Amino acid sequence: MIALSLAEIAAVVGGQTHDIPDPSVEVTGPVVRDSREVVPGALFVAFVGERVDGHDYAAQVVGAGAVAVLAARPVGVPAIVVDDVQTALGALARHVVHKLGATLVALTGSAGKTSTKDLIAQVLRRRAPTVFTPGSLNNEIGLPLTALSATGETKFLVLEMGARGIGHIRYLADLTPPKIGLVLNVGTAHIGEFGGREQIAQAKGELVESLPPASAGGAAILNADDPLVRAMASRTKAKVVFFGESGEADVRAENVRLTDSGQPAFSLHTPSGCSDVTMRLYGEHHVSNALAAAAVAHELGMSAEEIATALSEAGSLSHWRMEVTERPDGVTIVNDAYNANPESMRAALRALAAMGKGRRTWAVLGKMAELGDEALAEHDAVGRLAVRLNVGKLVAVGGREAAWLQLGAYNEGSWGEESVHVSDAQAAVDLLRSELRPGDVVLVKASRSVGLESVAQALLATGTEGEVAAR
Repeated sequence: MIALSLAEIAAVVGGQTHDIPDPSVEVTGPVVRDSREVVPGALFVAFVGERVDGHDYAAQVVGAGAVAVLAARPVGVPAIVVDDVQTALGALARHVVHKLGATLVALTGSAGKTSTKDLIAQVLRRRAPTVFTPGSLNNEIGLPLTALSATGETKFLVLEMGARGIGHIRYLADLTPPKIGLVLNVGTAHIGEFGGREQIAQAKGELVESLPPASAGGAAILNADDPLVRAMASRTKAKVVFFGESGEADVRAENVRLTDSGQPAFSLHTPSGCSDVTMRLYGEHHVSNALAAAAVAHELGMSAEEIATALSEAGSLSHWRMEVTERPDGVTIVNDAYNANPESMRAALRALAAMGKGRRTWAVLGKMAELGDEALAEHDAVGRLAVRLNVGKLVAVGGREAAWLQLGAYNEGSWGEESVHVSDAQAAVDLLRSELRPGDVVLVKASRSVGLESVAQALLATGTEGEVAAR
């Protein structure tokens, strides 16, 4: 974080200083909520969780070099005490972003946010110092912590914004006001909480409503191929830039194809020129992500050639998102187990089919969470799609939702040993260890709560026979 005195921080967050001998002392290190991340000069934020109270670590973090604790009560060591720690953290982030003067890019969408954010960051940092959301820390705590990690040298701040209800993105955009806002898509992720796609569109569109007008440099980057996103153009005073495969898109892809290994290639067209892209990532769904990143970068002054080069060299920066690893015996493991929704599940299955041409393919799938009344239909549809894509074997892992996956495959024509329902991750590992052979390709994917990354990790632990850790 940029250096701020404890007195200034207290004034910004409306707090009272306690046990601070010299309020002019500055916070020169990061703002953290995990005591293990404390370094000299840090500010520790004491949150009260379900199992851990950050206030209990106050003496420990100050002993490790923290300048002070942002707390809800006095803790016997230097502290700024506030009524609400989360509100104070947001106020501090808003203050720092205003002082930075960096260009803030915010993005949201039902699927692909983290992958696209990683692409944007890898493209923009070729031009200037860039700070971006680590992983998918895109909520009311993770977003301000990311913003506070920026320094005086930061020129671009790329923030992923998630939402679980109406008003969430408006709140996040108020904390860290973006100049450029990107909406990727409106799908069915969290549809059980929102109630329908129209409600999801209403929530996602809060981002473009928060942008400054075009005369002040505001730009809304919208997916021309998604009707609900395209319609958001009427909800903003910012300049509108469309991306997609549509011929009407300002930044578009032509001649889209997959290499023999399943990596997308296309011709990138921008208002200032065109250039060819061959990506290192896997799956055709990354074309849309790449176009979104290209539209942002072009709006910030990068040429088509610069963008294409950066996209062609970009990799995956976040764990368990289409991580492709080949074992010494020739088995390929695709770990995409960080999360899952119907859109990302379909994209992953299509990527598996493309990667597995001429090889035997396995889809090890689990529950997609937060689908509400749509859960049965969506799990059934994924099971059916696996059969239509000629996936060699579906392994459905878990309880009721996994049974729906397997039933969908069965009803689509997957009989005999083409699909199987197993109770847990260990059962899946045992099955795969007994049946995998050189050349097979295995996709592992489910919602984060299922913990199927343990299956991929166990299969990659060559030469070990340890059991999967229970969750």
